[in-house]
Amino acid sequence: VSQMRRCVGSITSNIAEGFSRKTYKDKAQFYSIALGSVTELQNQIQIAFDVGFITIETFKKLDALSTEVHRIINGLIISSKNIIRD
Repeated sequence: VSQMRRCVGSITSNIAEGFSRKTYKDKAQFYSIALGSVTELQNQIQIAFDVGFITIETFKKLDALSTEVHRIINGLIISSKNIIRD
């Protein structure tokens, strides 16, 4: 649970950090770190399910939510590239 909390904190912190950056390269770097943290969280969710800490219903819900966050961050990377020209 503590590892999952750290992942979530890293996701939101890196999105915030990326948002404050002026260049696409800087934004993309922080958004990419956030994507890595989402992937780590997805792995932790899978492990929690595999060892029986969460039910299939909880797993499906968390998996869907984390997949949505992944898509949103990918959208941030793409949209910041289209808006900012280095």
